[in-house]
Amino acid sequence: MLKLITRHSLNLLLPVAIFCNISFAFARPGEHTSVKKEDNLKVGIARIDITPTLPIWLTGYANRKQPGDAVAQKLSAKAIVIEESPTSKIIIVTVDLLGLSHEIVEDVRKITATKYSIDRSQLLFNSSHTHSGPMIWPNLDVIYDFDFASQQKVSSYTQQLTKNLVAVIDDAMNHMSKATLYSGHGEAGFAINRRGAIHPNGPTDHDVPVIKVADADGKIVAVLFGYACHNTTVVEEANAINGDYAGYAQEEIEKNNPGVTAFFLMGCAGDQNPEPRVNLKDAAAHGKELATAVQKVLSANMQPVRAPIKTGYDVAVLHFRLQDVSVYQKEIVDTNIYRQRRAKLMLEAYNKGWANSTLNYPMQVVRFGNDFTLLALADEVVVDYSLDLKKIFKDENLYVAGYCNEVQCYIPNKRILKEGGYEADDSMIYYAFPGPFSDDVEDIVKATAMKLMKNAGAVK
Repeated sequence: MLKLITRHSLNLLLPVAIFCNISFAFARPGEHTSVKKEDNLKVGIARIDITPTLPIWLTGYANRKQPGDAVAQKLSAKAIVIEESPTSKIIIVTVDLLGLSHEIVEDVRKITATKYSIDRSQLLFNSSHTHSGPMIWPNLDVIYDFDFASQQKVSSYTQQLTKNLVAVIDDAMNHMSKATLYSGHGEAGFAINRRGAIHPNGPTDHDVPVIKVADADGKIVAVLFGYACHNTTVVEEANAINGDYAGYAQEEIEKNNPGVTAFFLMGCAGDQNPEPRVNLKDAAAHGKELATAVQKVLSANMQPVRAPIKTGYDVAVLHFRLQDVSVYQKEIVDTNIYRQRRAKLMLEAYNKGWANSTLNYPMQVVRFGNDFTLLALADEVVVDYSLDLKKIFKDENLYVAGYCNEVQCYIPNKRILKEGGYEADDSMIYYAFPGPFSDDVEDIVKATAMKLMKNAGAVK
């Protein structure tokens, strides 16, 4: 039996090193000179149902008092393999879930690396961040104090999810065929900056990037699209499993394009909320607006996305502000149950001598020739990172995705750290981290992003 390690202890035991674990995979120069580069690509597509059996505790909202007891919409994991050659490919896996743990990502990585001889830069995960999906233990586990049966059920789901992710990758790898890719951009306007009380009229990013995948006959077989907005529309029907607006957008795209598999890639949505956000009806409306924006792009002229495929991966080390032990000694007797649970973990680490001053932060890049670049950031990244990096790389067709690979906490920038509020401070309680990041978090993330982009061939 696999002995599960909590995210807290796993994070504490990770080695401390600045900008480590760098890997790049490049197509060999001079390959495929006899045909157009866009004709070199092969694609494999697969999906698997990851809807849990009921009842099961859902995650994302701390105020739930009972497990999820209904399914308003099924949840899926989907995989797309885009291959230039046996050694040059990218595997993208999307999930209709709040976020994946480090443990799940690493387990899947190890299995797929052995099976398919890929390096870490060639496997990318993205979570839709629906707040109406099952608990992915141990992420956000401070919001609950499970009894034996509940812990057993959520942990069993997590272990089965790992098997399902491997299975969907296997399925995609076993069904490769020639394909061409195209890109375009649309716009949807329902995302707002939710920090209005602290920062009125804060930034938003309404861009809707779209990648169309067509088979050898020109028929569309897959659509990848993104948006930067929390999947937190459904508040009133909080015990019903669903993919929120992203789930409804994928359904609508697939309905409008029979035979197509739709993939949603969440953007830098840390401080972005849908408006309005009440119930399933609102989620469906936002989903339709997003799907309409995607369909408009698909109906217009789109630009080719070609080889070579270049991928890169890096792990930055982010630092937390130093907290005196007295902070947790006070919180352990606090009337706020979430502060008390966080304090319990911090004091346990303190008494056992576990270092918990840093977070290992994975970042990734995928670049298709000079045609399209995906910069993939872990965790709940605030929208400023997307806007700033697109300005820096203004000549790149760039999408900056958040919630990639693992989702462990919020990633604020300097402005938000200075302003304070949920994304900078209070969220760290629910994610069970020591406290806010130090002021250099933005500098470190951007420096690592710049290095990845440069190594992948991007030009400022």
